[in-house]
Amino acid sequence: MGKVAWGFTCSIDGFIAGPGHDMSWLADAEPLDNGTTEQMAGEVAVIISGRDGYDAAKAQRNQRDQMTAEAYGGAWSGTEIILTHRPEEIADDPTIIAIDCDVVEAVRRAQEIAGDKDVQIISADIARQALELDLIDELQVFVAPVFLGDGTRIFDVPGGRRYDWELVRIYEGAERSFGRTYRPKRR
Repeated sequence: MGKVAWGFTCSIDGFIAGPGHDMSWLADAEPLDNGTTEQMAGEVAVIISGRDGYDAAKAQRNQRDQMTAEAYGGAWSGTEIILTHRPEEIADDPTIIAIDCDVVEAVRRAQEIAGDKDVQIISADIARQALELDLIDELQVFVAPVFLGDGTRIFDVPGGRRYDWELVRIYEGAERSFGRTYRPKRR
């Protein structure tokens, strides 16, 4: 069985999307070495996304560039699961599997589909829920040299909650974008 990874590129001030799920700022991210994106995409069989991100991507389809219009800039192919309380509204989209269940069930289904490959969570809220249930095996972080000031925070828990991480990997060729992989420190 592969890993369950939470992966994202964020702004320096800790947002994974700008206001209204704007992703245009990703154009300012440092480019990765040739082959890095493809190698990372090749490890992932299933992506779990949220409904807000799905709806924003559909609404902004004509405004997004190649890097932000598709996962891994179009280098990825696999199954995308959209976790939503209203799956019937998007059930006619053949590019996704829309499900209404808790995060434990969503991860279980994703792992079943993924087999030996990885599951990637790209929704901050879904990842937070998975982290609270100890379902995250790995955190993949890249940072774009931009402040957004508002938008979707990487991790937002009213009252706070601490999670400690240990460094596993520094991505060669992604040093300027702080390309890092971490593993949760289990207590």
